[in-house]
Amino acid sequence: MSASSGRIAWITGAGSGIGQAVAVELAGAGALVVISGRRSEALEETRALVTAAGGRVEKMPLDVAERKQVAHAAHEILERHGRIDVLVNCAGTNVPKRHWNELALESWERVLGVNLNGAFYCTAAALPAMRARRDGVVINVSSWYGRYDGYLAGPAYNASKHALASMTASLNIEEGVNGIRGCVIFPGEVATAILKARPVPPSTEEEARMLKPADLARIVRFVAEAPPHMCLNEIVVSPTWNRMILGGADLQLAPKTGER
Repeated sequence: MSASSGRIAWITGAGSGIGQAVAVELAGAGALVVISGRRSEALEETRALVTAAGGRVEKMPLDVAERKQVAHAAHEILERHGRIDVLVNCAGTNVPKRHWNELALESWERVLGVNLNGAFYCTAAALPAMRARRDGVVINVSSWYGRYDGYLAGPAYNASKHALASMTASLNIEEGVNGIRGCVIFPGEVATAILKARPVPPSTEEEARMLKPADLARIVRFVAEAPPHMCLNEIVVSPTWNRMILGGADLQLAPKTGER
């Protein structure tokens, strides 16, 4: 029997990409997955995939940047099930106009609101129940740019993903004594819809070389199923053909000379 069997896993950003793949993977391992995201129709697609695979799933639409929505969702999960065993913060966003010379204040606030505040709100909402049971796993999906500074992602995305790593470290420092484990995953390029928000989206050929959502889902399952005495603090994973180092036809790794 899988170590995930019978557990309650709450997954944000579950309407597509990594979050959707994580929901399918954990449900296939026997967990009941609660899927959250802003778009109800996208969550319905995930629900259908999980159900078709024989998994158990509950749909809970919300915007993670809205604190009251998150608190309500956590309350509903705990009312129904009494616990949250695994929280996977996958919700993330970026904007096309992302660099200092064009980044709007509203865009900064939205990116930080989803990528960082959203993960904090969900974690803070799940922590009391985890503390009470002296058990729980929080998995935060950061980015290559949460570990290594780079030009492509822009200041809002970079800042949010770096902060997510620090938030995870502080969780382990403070809550490890309560049996709670935090892991931050730093993936290189993953072929997901967020790539379409880049100023120049990559080609189909370039996407074929990238990590796939299912690759990250397997890593998340490995972390979720690690024994309670073991904390996987950080995982860095990249495509073998790593364009963050090699560059690519669509990939600008630094500003051009004289760029304003």
